[in-house]
Amino acid sequence: MAEPGRFTSLKDYATDNTGDISDKGEAKEWLKKYVEEMQVLQEKLYAGNSHAVLLIFQAMDGAGKDSTIEHVMSGVNPQGCQVYSFKQPSAEELDHEFLWRTAKRLPERGRIGIFNRSYYEEVLVTRVHPDLLIRQHLPDVETPESVDDKFWEHRYQSINEHEQHLHRNGTTIIKFFLNISKKEQATRFLKRIEQPDKNWKFSLADLEERKMWDHYQEAYEQMIRATSTSQAPWYIIPADKKWFMRLVVAEIILQRMRELDLKYPDLTTQQKADLKTGRDLLVQELS
Repeated sequence: MAEPGRFTSLKDYATDNTGDISDKGEAKEWLKKYVEEMQVLQEKLYAGNSHAVLLIFQAMDGAGKDSTIEHVMSGVNPQGCQVYSFKQPSAEELDHEFLWRTAKRLPERGRIGIFNRSYYEEVLVTRVHPDLLIRQHLPDVETPESVDDKFWEHRYQSINEHEQHLHRNGTTIIKFFLNISKKEQATRFLKRIEQPDKNWKFSLADLEERKMWDHYQEAYEQMIRATSTSQAPWYIIPADKKWFMRLVVAEIILQRMRELDLKYPDLTTQQKADLKTGRDLLVQELS
Protein backbone atom coordinates (compact mmCIF):
# COMPACT_ATOMS: atom_id res chain seq x y z
CA MET A 1 0.00 0.00 0.00
CA ALA A 2 1.18 3.54 -0.76
CA GLU A 3 1.15 4.98 2.75
CA PRO A 4 -0.62 8.35 2.73
CA GLY A 5 1.92 11.13 2.94
CA ARG A 6 4.88 8.75 2.66
CA PHE A 7 4.87 7.61 -0.98
CA THR A 8 7.87 8.87 -2.94
CA SER A 9 8.52 6.95 -6.17
CA LEU A 10 7.33 3.95 -8.19
CA LYS A 11 10.98 2.92 -8.39
CA ASP A 12 10.60 1.75 -4.79
CA TYR A 13 8.12 -0.93 -5.92
CA ALA A 14 9.40 -3.97 -7.84
CA THR A 15 7.24 -4.96 -10.81
CA ASP A 16 8.30 -8.64 -10.73
CA ASN A 17 7.92 -9.34 -7.00
CA THR A 18 6.19 -12.60 -6.06
CA GLY A 19 6.58 -12.41 -2.28
CA ASP A 20 7.00 -15.76 -0.56
CA ILE A 21 5.13 -17.61 -3.32
CA SER A 22 7.22 -19.01 -6.16
CA ASP A 23 4.85 -21.74 -7.30
CA LYS A 24 2.18 -20.74 -9.80
CA GLY A 25 0.05 -23.76 -8.90
CA GLU A 26 0.05 -22.80 -5.22
CA ALA A 27 -1.04 -19.30 -6.15
CA LYS A 28 -3.96 -20.67 -8.16
CA GLU A 29 -5.09 -22.78 -5.21
CA TRP A 30 -5.02 -19.77 -2.90
CA LEU A 31 -6.86 -17.67 -5.47
CA LYS A 32 -9.59 -20.32 -5.67
CA LYS A 33 -10.05 -20.17 -1.89
CA TYR A 34 -10.15 -16.38 -1.93
CA VAL A 35 -12.76 -16.36 -4.69
CA GLU A 36 -14.94 -18.78 -2.73
CA GLU A 37 -14.80 -16.62 0.41
CA MET A 38 -15.44 -13.50 -1.63
CA GLN A 39 -18.60 -15.11 -2.97
CA VAL A 40 -19.90 -15.58 0.59
CA LEU A 41 -19.02 -12.01 1.61
CA GLN A 42 -20.60 -10.60 -1.54
CA GLU A 43 -23.85 -12.40 -0.70
CA LYS A 44 -23.81 -10.86 2.80
CA LEU A 45 -23.03 -7.46 1.29
CA TYR A 46 -26.03 -7.79 -1.02
CA ALA A 47 -28.34 -9.07 1.73
CA GLY A 48 -27.30 -6.39 4.23
CA ASN A 49 -27.78 -3.56 1.70
CA SER A 50 -25.92 -1.02 3.86
CA HIS A 51 -22.44 -0.95 2.31
CA ALA A 52 -21.08 -0.68 -1.22
CA VAL A 53 -17.63 -1.58 -2.52
CA LEU A 54 -15.91 0.27 -5.36
CA LEU A 55 -12.84 -1.29 -7.01
CA ILE A 56 -10.76 1.02 -9.18
CA PHE A 57 -8.14 -0.36 -11.59
CA GLN A 58 -5.57 1.90 -13.21
CA ALA A 59 -2.51 0.81 -15.19
CA MET A 60 -0.46 1.25 -18.29
CA ASP A 61 -1.77 -0.64 -21.34
CA GLY A 62 -0.99 -4.35 -21.22
CA ALA A 63 -0.80 -4.57 -17.43
CA GLY A 64 -3.72 -7.01 -17.25
CA LYS A 65 -6.69 -5.07 -15.89
CA ASP A 66 -9.26 -7.08 -17.86
CA SER A 67 -7.88 -10.51 -16.99
CA THR A 68 -7.42 -9.60 -13.32
CA ILE A 69 -11.04 -8.49 -13.04
CA GLU A 70 -12.14 -11.67 -14.82
CA HIS A 71 -10.18 -14.07 -12.61
CA VAL A 72 -10.61 -12.35 -9.25
CA MET A 73 -14.33 -11.71 -9.63
CA SER A 74 -15.13 -15.05 -11.30
CA GLY A 75 -17.14 -16.34 -8.32
CA VAL A 76 -19.19 -13.20 -7.68
CA ASN A 77 -22.90 -13.25 -8.46
CA PRO A 78 -23.41 -10.94 -11.49
CA GLN A 79 -26.61 -9.70 -9.84
CA GLY A 80 -24.51 -7.98 -7.18
CA CYS A 81 -21.63 -6.76 -9.32
CA GLN A 82 -21.28 -4.09 -12.01
CA VAL A 83 -18.24 -3.57 -14.26
CA TYR A 84 -17.69 -0.38 -16.25
CA SER A 85 -14.86 0.32 -18.68
CA PHE A 86 -14.34 4.00 -19.33
CA LYS A 87 -13.09 4.87 -22.80
CA GLN A 88 -12.72 8.22 -24.54
CA PRO A 89 -15.40 10.61 -23.18
CA SER A 90 -18.40 11.46 -25.34
CA ALA A 91 -19.45 14.98 -26.31
CA GLU A 92 -22.13 14.90 -23.60
CA GLU A 93 -19.60 13.81 -20.98
CA LEU A 94 -17.18 16.53 -22.02
CA ASP A 95 -19.91 19.11 -21.37
CA HIS A 96 -20.08 18.06 -17.70
CA GLU A 97 -17.53 18.33 -14.92
CA PHE A 98 -14.97 15.52 -15.00
CA LEU A 99 -16.48 13.39 -12.20
CA TRP A 100 -19.96 13.28 -13.76
CA ARG A 101 -19.64 10.29 -16.08
CA THR A 102 -18.21 8.02 -13.37
CA ALA A 103 -20.56 9.29 -10.65
CA LYS A 104 -23.46 7.93 -12.72
CA ARG A 105 -21.92 4.44 -12.47
CA LEU A 106 -21.24 4.27 -8.75
CA PRO A 107 -22.44 1.03 -7.09
CA GLU A 108 -25.64 1.04 -5.08
CA ARG A 109 -25.58 -0.19 -1.50
CA GLY A 110 -25.25 -3.95 -1.44
CA ARG A 111 -23.23 -4.11 -4.65
CA ILE A 112 -19.64 -4.23 -5.84
CA GLY A 113 -18.78 -1.73 -8.54
CA ILE A 114 -15.68 -2.14 -10.69
CA PHE A 115 -14.14 0.72 -12.65
CA ASN A 116 -11.77 -0.38 -15.40
CA ARG A 117 -10.06 3.01 -15.64
CA SER A 118 -11.92 5.83 -13.92
CA TYR A 119 -12.01 9.53 -13.13
CA TYR A 120 -8.27 9.19 -12.56
CA GLU A 121 -7.82 9.32 -16.33
CA GLU A 122 -8.50 13.04 -15.88
CA VAL A 123 -5.22 13.48 -14.02
CA LEU A 124 -3.28 10.95 -16.11
CA VAL A 125 -4.05 11.08 -19.83
CA THR A 126 -4.95 14.76 -19.68
CA ARG A 127 -1.77 15.51 -17.75
CA VAL A 128 0.37 13.79 -20.37
CA HIS A 129 -1.73 15.31 -23.18
CA PRO A 130 -3.01 18.66 -21.81
CA ASP A 131 -4.32 19.59 -25.27
CA LEU A 132 -7.24 17.22 -24.53
CA LEU A 133 -8.46 19.67 -21.89
CA ILE A 134 -9.32 22.22 -24.58
CA ARG A 135 -12.25 20.00 -25.62
CA GLN A 136 -13.71 20.35 -22.11
CA HIS A 137 -14.32 24.11 -22.55
CA LEU A 138 -13.10 24.85 -19.06
CA PRO A 139 -12.89 28.39 -17.66
CA ASP A 140 -9.40 29.86 -17.95
CA VAL A 141 -8.10 26.91 -20.01
CA GLU A 142 -7.67 28.29 -23.48
CA THR A 143 -4.35 26.65 -24.39
CA PRO A 144 -2.34 23.68 -23.02
CA GLU A 145 0.17 26.19 -21.69
CA SER A 146 -2.50 27.77 -19.50
CA VAL A 147 -2.82 24.56 -17.43
CA ASP A 148 -0.68 25.18 -14.35
CA ASP A 149 0.14 23.27 -11.15
CA LYS A 150 -2.81 24.87 -9.36
CA PHE A 151 -5.17 23.29 -11.91
CA TRP A 152 -3.94 19.79 -11.02
CA GLU A 153 -4.00 20.52 -7.31
CA HIS A 154 -7.67 21.47 -7.64
CA ARG A 155 -8.44 18.24 -9.49
CA TYR A 156 -6.72 16.15 -6.83
CA GLN A 157 -8.65 18.05 -4.18
CA SER A 158 -11.95 17.38 -5.98
CA ILE A 159 -11.13 13.67 -6.18
CA ASN A 160 -10.19 13.44 -2.50
CA GLU A 161 -13.35 15.26 -1.43
CA HIS A 162 -15.44 13.03 -3.71
CA GLU A 163 -13.93 9.86 -2.22
CA GLN A 164 -14.27 11.17 1.31
CA HIS A 165 -17.96 11.82 0.66
CA LEU A 166 -18.44 8.28 -0.69
CA HIS A 167 -16.58 6.80 2.28
CA ARG A 168 -18.76 8.69 4.77
CA ASN A 169 -21.84 7.32 3.05
CA GLY A 170 -20.86 3.66 3.19
CA THR A 171 -18.79 3.04 0.06
CA THR A 172 -15.48 1.27 0.60
CA ILE A 173 -13.05 2.38 -2.12
CA ILE A 174 -10.20 0.03 -3.06
CA LYS A 175 -7.78 1.46 -5.62
CA PHE A 176 -5.26 -0.66 -7.52
CA PHE A 177 -2.36 0.51 -9.65
CA LEU A 178 -1.08 -2.52 -11.60
CA ASN A 179 2.63 -1.78 -11.84
CA ILE A 180 4.09 -3.29 -15.02
CA SER A 181 7.64 -2.83 -16.33
CA LYS A 182 8.29 -1.30 -19.73
CA LYS A 183 10.02 -4.51 -20.86
CA GLU A 184 7.06 -6.70 -19.87
CA GLN A 185 4.66 -4.34 -21.65
CA ALA A 186 6.68 -4.80 -24.86
CA THR A 187 6.49 -8.60 -24.46
CA ARG A 188 2.71 -8.49 -24.05
CA PHE A 189 2.29 -6.16 -27.02
CA LEU A 190 4.25 -8.67 -29.15
CA LYS A 191 1.89 -11.45 -28.03
CA ARG A 192 -1.07 -9.34 -29.14
CA ILE A 193 0.51 -9.03 -32.56
CA GLU A 194 1.59 -12.67 -32.90
CA GLN A 195 -1.59 -14.35 -31.56
CA PRO A 196 -4.58 -13.98 -33.95
CA ASP A 197 -7.12 -14.04 -31.12
CA LYS A 198 -5.29 -11.10 -29.50
CA ASN A 199 -4.87 -8.97 -32.64
CA TRP A 200 -7.96 -6.90 -31.92
CA LYS A 201 -6.32 -5.62 -28.73
CA PHE A 202 -3.40 -3.98 -30.52
CA SER A 203 -3.18 -0.59 -32.19
CA LEU A 204 -0.24 1.45 -33.41
CA ALA A 205 -1.59 4.14 -31.10
CA ASP A 206 -0.41 1.90 -28.24
CA LEU A 207 3.17 2.37 -29.40
CA GLU A 208 2.70 6.12 -29.65
CA GLU A 209 1.56 6.19 -26.02
CA ARG A 210 4.46 3.92 -25.11
CA LYS A 211 6.82 6.68 -26.23
CA MET A 212 5.38 8.75 -23.37
CA TRP A 213 6.24 6.08 -20.77
CA ASP A 214 8.31 8.35 -18.52
CA HIS A 215 5.67 11.07 -18.63
CA TYR A 216 2.99 8.58 -17.59
CA GLN A 217 5.14 7.23 -14.77
CA GLU A 218 5.57 10.76 -13.46
CA ALA A 219 1.81 11.40 -13.77
CA TYR A 220 1.05 8.19 -11.84
CA GLU A 221 3.52 9.14 -9.12
CA GLN A 222 1.97 12.58 -8.73
CA MET A 223 -1.51 11.04 -8.67
CA ILE A 224 -0.62 8.45 -6.02
CA ARG A 225 1.21 11.01 -3.93
CA ALA A 226 -1.77 13.39 -3.96
CA THR A 227 -4.68 10.93 -3.67
CA SER A 228 -3.54 8.02 -1.50
CA THR A 229 -5.54 8.83 1.62
CA SER A 230 -6.53 7.02 4.79
CA GLN A 231 -10.08 6.45 3.53
CA ALA A 232 -8.99 5.49 -0.01
CA PRO A 233 -5.34 4.41 -0.23
CA TRP A 234 -3.63 3.21 -3.40
CA TYR A 235 -2.37 -0.36 -3.59
CA ILE A 236 0.63 -0.72 -5.92
CA ILE A 237 0.54 -4.25 -7.29
CA PRO A 238 3.50 -5.92 -9.06
CA ALA A 239 2.08 -6.82 -12.48
CA ASP A 240 4.87 -8.59 -14.40
CA LYS A 241 3.61 -11.97 -13.15
CA LYS A 242 -0.13 -12.10 -13.77
CA TRP A 243 -0.72 -15.09 -11.51
CA PHE A 244 0.79 -13.25 -8.53
CA MET A 245 -0.94 -9.97 -9.38
CA ARG A 246 -4.35 -11.64 -9.32
CA LEU A 247 -3.63 -13.33 -5.99
CA VAL A 248 -2.57 -10.08 -4.31
CA VAL A 249 -5.58 -8.18 -5.65
CA ALA A 250 -7.96 -10.88 -4.38
CA GLU A 251 -6.28 -10.95 -0.97
CA ILE A 252 -6.59 -7.18 -0.55
CA ILE A 253 -10.26 -7.15 -1.58
CA LEU A 254 -10.98 -9.93 0.92
CA GLN A 255 -9.11 -8.13 3.69
CA ARG A 256 -11.05 -4.91 3.13
CA MET A 257 -14.40 -6.73 2.90
CA ARG A 258 -13.70 -8.68 6.09
CA GLU A 259 -13.16 -5.36 7.87
CA LEU A 260 -16.77 -4.44 7.09
CA ASP A 261 -17.92 -7.27 9.41
CA LEU A 262 -20.72 -8.15 7.00
CA LYS A 263 -23.68 -10.11 8.33
CA TYR A 264 -27.05 -11.27 7.12
CA PRO A 265 -29.74 -8.87 8.38
CA ASP A 266 -31.47 -9.66 11.67
CA LEU A 267 -35.13 -10.59 11.31
CA THR A 268 -37.85 -8.68 13.13
CA THR A 269 -40.34 -10.45 15.37
CA GLN A 270 -42.93 -10.16 12.60
CA GLN A 271 -40.59 -11.60 9.98
CA LYS A 272 -39.84 -14.58 12.24
CA ALA A 273 -43.57 -15.12 12.74
CA ASP A 274 -44.08 -14.96 8.97
CA LEU A 275 -41.42 -17.61 8.48
CA LYS A 276 -43.17 -19.93 10.92
CA THR A 277 -46.52 -19.31 9.22
CA GLY A 278 -45.01 -19.96 5.82
CA ARG A 279 -43.37 -23.16 7.00
CA ASP A 280 -46.57 -24.45 8.56
CA LEU A 281 -48.54 -23.76 5.37
CA LEU A 282 -45.98 -25.51 3.16
CA VAL A 283 -45.69 -28.54 5.46
CA GLN A 284 -49.50 -28.80 5.52
CA GLU A 285 -49.61 -28.61 1.73
CA LEU A 286 -47.02 -31.36 1.32
CA SER A 287 -48.43 -33.71 3.97
